[in-house]
Amino acid sequence: MTPRVAITVGDPAGIGPEIARKAATDPLVLAVCRPVIYGPDDLPAVTPGVVSAESGRAAYDVICRAVADAVAGTVDAVATAPVSKVAFAKAGLPWKGHTDLLAHLTGAPRVAMLFWSDPLKVVLATVHLPLAEVPAAITTARLADVFELVASDLPRFGLQRPRVALAGLNPHAGEDGVLGDEELRVLRPAVIAARAAGLDVSGPFPADTLFVRAMRGEFDVVVACYHDQGLVPVKLVAFGRAVNVTLGLPIIRTSVDHGTAFDIAGRDVADASSMIEAVRLAAALALARQAEGEARGAGAVR
Repeated sequence: MTPRVAITVGDPAGIGPEIARKAATDPLVLAVCRPVIYGPDDLPAVTPGVVSAESGRAAYDVICRAVADAVAGTVDAVATAPVSKVAFAKAGLPWKGHTDLLAHLTGAPRVAMLFWSDPLKVVLATVHLPLAEVPAAITTARLADVFELVASDLPRFGLQRPRVALAGLNPHAGEDGVLGDEELRVLRPAVIAARAAGLDVSGPFPADTLFVRAMRGEFDVVVACYHDQGLVPVKLVAFGRAVNVTLGLPIIRTSVDHGTAFDIAGRDVADASSMIEAVRLAAALALARQAEGEARGAGAVR
């Protein structure tokens, strides 16, 4: 069955409505799924390019509706256009973006952000945190969750036993404690525990060379300690082609690799490439899930 993919328009004052429309009518998308655009029921009085509480609330309401339909099975996957964290805050919403909101809406106890592209795959151990708060947030328990999510979810992408590499938090991965001791106290023990549990995890490695090693085929996925450590290399080598996937959800959710681009909103010049890739990947994941369900059903019949 051709999967139905919900495409949410994101913040209506950004480029989300434009790239959602372009993706929903793209031949590459129509060849693999039935796209369904989710927009505000009553479009608020928003001005393109202007951040507002109204646009933040509208984006939130649309996400809630799409997620509810995905949980109910009305749609098979959700691909989201970007939202504004500032607009969410203006609307009085406590979430920093899609990832924590989706975990809340679906009751997922642990989630992680994966950026998937042909040249490089990166998972973030922490997401939207001030840099000063990152060291305290990198715990053995958090890393264990991330490693387990990668091991359980990446087979859907064709990586049955992913080779995972952990990036160091400090320069040169701490240089044996000379440049910071988090690698010795937290990161290395987390890797040792993961390997003892049967997972193919290595590191921590210096981040300045690790991403090159992954692109050359030594590892399947890199776990980065913080937002920019992981996203700078992804966007450098695959901007506009990378897809954001939320691991750990009971539903399939993909998204773009960029923000709301308020500066060009309303001008019909936005590049929809990442949105197209996000919808296509959502459709592929939905088909894989359907095949898994049919295989389980056939096994039960036997």
